[in-house]
Amino acid sequence: MMSSNILGIKEVSAYLHIKEQTVYRLVQQGKIPALKIGGQWKVKGEHLDRMFDEILNEKLQELKAQ
Repeated sequence: MMSSNILGIKEVSAYLHIKEQTVYRLVQQGKIPALKIGGQWKVKGEHLDRMFDEILNEKLQELKAQ
């Protein structure tokens, strides 16, 4: 798990192994919790981890229900 670092778009992209464009889209859609500070999006690492775990748990529950 990542510590509570504050990450920019580039770091989020590297951490999740997805394109920066995808991170921008997810942030703008509200799917990744972020704040715009000084014209740049910032994300807390712990929020990313929590969000990822919640989505993963939902998927696991869906699989068990089948």
